[in-house]
Amino acid sequence: MSAAGDGRPRDQWWLATLGRTVVWARLRVREAGTAEVFDSDGNTLVYDSEDTARAMLMDAEFVAFDGMDEADAAERGFFLDELAPPRGDDDAVLKAGMVQTPRSGG
Repeated sequence: MSAAGDGRPRDQWWLATLGRTVVWARLRVREAGTAEVFDSDGNTLVYDSEDTARAMLMDAEFVAFDGMDEADAAERGFFLDELAPPRGDDDAVLKAGMVQTPRSGG
């Protein structure tokens, strides 16, 4: 995934699970090719490339949300429609939703 051609950063959501807890991370790719990961602690980690950021997320057992299907979600104990990245106008609002516990099981 690369940055949008209009100069705006492109975001991709990643998740990790621990029991019934979902931890989100936002991968943001900048026009220059650098990448940032906004984590559940509210930190923004800067990487030299999208590939490096993705590797770090995978090392931490995160998976790309946009690549998940029902079987992937079920493997983690969830229904796909239970999972939704946090939303907010700024990082302070997003931080509050970066750790979630969906109600029902998959």
